Amino acid sequence: MHAVVVYGFLLWGGIVMHQPAHAREAMAASPADHLAIVAAVNEIGLAADMRDWPRVRAQFADEVLVDYTSLAGGQPARMSADDLVASWRAFLPGFTVTQHLVGSHRVNAEGKRASVLSQFIATHRLAGATGGELWTLGGHYRHTLRKTGAAWKVDAVTMTCTWQTGNPDLPRLAGEAAKQERKDAPSPHP
Repeated sequence: MHAVVVYGFLLWGGIVMHQPAHAREAMAASPADHLAIVAAVNEIGLAADMRDWPRVRAQFADEVLVDYTSLAGGQPARMSADDLVASWRAFLPGFTVTQHLVGSHRVNAEGKRASVLSQFIATHRLAGATGGELWTLGGHYRHTLRKTGAAWKVDAVTMTCTWQTGNPDLPRLAGEAAKQERKDAPSPHP
């Protein structure tokens, strides 16, 4: 099977993929790998919003470099994927609902390594919160992935927040709500 570029569209077998001029040189992955890479990136936000923590964890390599310094300050941190997912699991349920929309992916892949630049909008709602129920932020993510067997796994994520609106106190309030929920939850031991 071979690929042909016609008027900015990549024709690969029976699959037609739009390939903008700025991304033509970056498309080194097969269409199947391209789709799997984008699916891994998309699944993180979708599964987190659905509180499907095993599915979130399945998108990551065992160790992840995490950089959220544009929002929270500090330094990037290398951590286990289990610890990263546990931190989200302890925090996100404090919101009534979250929605992480990730798109406009620019994929660059070579061999068993890939990077993806994506835009995002993340909306967080905490019903009845003092100061407003919504906190929304946007910007872009850069994920790096490596192919492990047949799967692509994220081994680094950088979130660059370029704007935010709404109640900036909502993360603190949601953290307190999540902590209270854990405290009030029945013990699994009799």
